[in-house]
Amino acid sequence: MSYKVGENTRSDGEVNAMIIYISNAGEFKNSVETNKIAEKIETAFREKMGYSVGHSEKASWNNSMQFMERIIRNSGVPDDCGIFIEFNIPNTRMRVDFMISGHDKMGNKNFVIIELKQWSSANSTDKKDVITYVGGRNKPVSHPSYQAWSYKQHLMNLNEGIHSNGLNGYSCAYLHNYIERESEPLNEEQYCDYLEDSPIFFSNDYNKLQEYLFKLVGNGEGMEILHTIATGKIKPSQKLIDHVAGLFKGNQEFILLDEQKVAYETIMSLVTEQDSKKTIIVKGGPGTGKSVISMNSLGTLLNRGFNAKFIAPNASFRDVIVERLIKENPMDRARIKGLYSGSGQYYNCKIDSFDVLIIDEAHRLKQKGAFQYKGENQVEDMIKTAKTSIFFIDDTQRIRPEDIGTVAEIQRVAEQYGSEVHEVELEAQFRCAGADGFINWVKDVLQIERTGNFDGWDKEAFEFEIFDTPQEVYEKIKVKNDGGYNARMLAGYAWDWTSEKQGNRNGEVSDVKIPEYNFSMPWNGRSLSTTWAIKTDGINQIGCVHTSQGLEFDYVGVIIGNDIKFDTSSTCLYADYSEYKDKMGKRGLKNDNERLTELVRNVYKTLLSRGMKGCYVFCRDKQLELYLKERLAVVSSS
Repeated sequence: MSYKVGENTRSDGEVNAMIIYISNAGEFKNSVETNKIAEKIETAFREKMGYSVGHSEKASWNNSMQFMERIIRNSGVPDDCGIFIEFNIPNTRMRVDFMISGHDKMGNKNFVIIELKQWSSANSTDKKDVITYVGGRNKPVSHPSYQAWSYKQHLMNLNEGIHSNGLNGYSCAYLHNYIERESEPLNEEQYCDYLEDSPIFFSNDYNKLQEYLFKLVGNGEGMEILHTIATGKIKPSQKLIDHVAGLFKGNQEFILLDEQKVAYETIMSLVTEQDSKKTIIVKGGPGTGKSVISMNSLGTLLNRGFNAKFIAPNASFRDVIVERLIKENPMDRARIKGLYSGSGQYYNCKIDSFDVLIIDEAHRLKQKGAFQYKGENQVEDMIKTAKTSIFFIDDTQRIRPEDIGTVAEIQRVAEQYGSEVHEVELEAQFRCAGADGFINWVKDVLQIERTGNFDGWDKEAFEFEIFDTPQEVYEKIKVKNDGGYNARMLAGYAWDWTSEKQGNRNGEVSDVKIPEYNFSMPWNGRSLSTTWAIKTDGINQIGCVHTSQGLEFDYVGVIIGNDIKFDTSSTCLYADYSEYKDKMGKRGLKNDNERLTELVRNVYKTLLSRGMKGCYVFCRDKQLELYLKERLAVVSSS
C-alpha cells in the first residue's frame, strides 16, 4: 500500500478526507531533518486546497514540526507508526494539526490527535473559552484541549471506519512555546472536563508527552489504521444516535403540532420507502413550523438507521437551532456538530453518499460565484449527494442574487437526476400567535403577492404598531425584553457595518444612525457571532436579516431604512441601490431595479415576520410611512 503527500482517498473512489500530508514516522523524521517538511506541506496544500498559505502559516509549520520531530524521535515509537498532518475532516473546515497512529502493548488500535499551538501566554475567562493573542490582537478562542477533543469526537462519531473497526481515539494539546505559570490560567477549574479527556502539555512537558504517545502507539504498525480513517465513510455511530435521541426527548421546543405532525408523518413514510431516488419539497411561509419538522425528521431518521444530515445555508439559523437543542452545553455541541453543516461542502461528493439530506431554509442555497463556494449549483449538490433530499422552502425569502433555492429549480434538477418529486404544503401559522392574516397582509402591503388580505388580521391575536421615532420602537422592545419576553431590534441593511479590524468586534461602533432623530445603535457584535439572537447582550444591538432569518422572537422592532421607498405617483415600492449596503445582496443589480426591489422586499418581509406576538416599526422614508399608516388604518377600522 503506497501513500502520497496530499492524497485524497477512499476505497470506493468517493471524495472524503482531504489529506495534506501522510507518511510513516520514519519518513516524517527524515523530512524534518532534511528541512523539507514545510515545503512538502505547502505544495500539497496548494494542490489540494486550491490556494497558497501565508508566510506566518509556513513558519508555523516549520516551527511546530521541528518540535514534533524531536518528540517522535525521543519517544521511541517505531518508524512504522502513521502520521497525518493538516488532516481536513470531511464536509467541514476543520483541520487536525497532527495525528499519529499505532498499536499499544495490549494490541489496541489507537490514534492520537495533537492540537499544536504557537501561543506563549493566555488568560482564562468566566466562560469556558480563553483569551490569547492571535491575528494581531487579543481575542476569545476555544481552549486547546476542547479543540483537540472536539476534533476527536467528530471523527469518533461520524467516521464509520473508526467506530466499525474498533479504533480508539485520544487527543491532547501541545503548546511548545508556552512556559507554564505557577497558577496557570489554562488549568483552572472551569476547564477540568476538557483537561481530563484531553491533557495539555506545555514547553517543559516534552518528557510527559513522549511517554503519553509511547503508551498509546508504542507498538507501531500504524499505517493501516490511518488508511481505515482516511477511507471511512461518513456515517453516525450508534452512540451518537442514542445521544441525539436523548436531546430531543422531552424538549418542548421541538414538539410537533397539528399540521406539522401530519407533514412529518408524510415525510417519514416517503423516506422509509427508499426504492428510488426521491426529492421532497416542503413549502411553507414564516411560522408554519418548517424547522420543527426538519429537526424532528433528523432525530427520527437517525434513530431508524438512516445516514442523515441536517443542512442550513444560514450559519446564524443553524447555530441557534443547535444551541436550543443542546441548551448551551459545549460538550454536547461538539458531539453533534458533525450532523449539522452549511451547504457549500457537497459539490465534490459522490452520488447517493447519504441516505437523506435535510435542507432547511433551502431558499438560501447558492449558485456559482457565492462566497467561498467552489461548486456550480447547491441544489444540484444536494439532490446528487442524497438518495432522498428534503427541501424546506419559502420562495419569498430569497434575499440575494446568488440565492437559487426555488421550487422550480428543485423540480428542474430532480428531473435531471431522475428523482421522484413529492410536495408537502404547510399552511397553518404557528408564529404570530396564530394570526395567519398578518403574514398575508405583510406580503400584500409589500407588494410581494396580492393575497386578498388588504383589510388585515385579527388584531387581538397579534400586535402591530408604527411609531414616529426609532427611540419609541427600542423603548417598546426593551420593556418587552425586561418583562421576560424574547424581544430584539432588527433593521434592513441600509447602513454600513464597520469592520472588526476597525475596532468593531463587540458592537463598539453605532453604525445604525438616524441623525434626524438623534438615534444610533450598533449592529450585532461579531463576538456574539451567529448566536446574537439568544445572547443577553443582543438586546442592545440591532440584528440584520442574515442573523435573524429562520429564527423567531416573541416581539421584534423593525427599522425600515432608506433602502426601500414609496413612489406616490406609481404607488409602488422601489429599492434605492445607493442606500442598500449589502454589497453581495446588490451585486450585478445596479441596472436591474426590478430584481433589486424584489430582493429588498423579501428582506423586509422576512424581518417583519420574525415576531410571534408582535411587531413594532419605524419607517425612515416618510412617503412609505404614510403608505403603511394608510394601510394600517384600514385594518384598524375593519
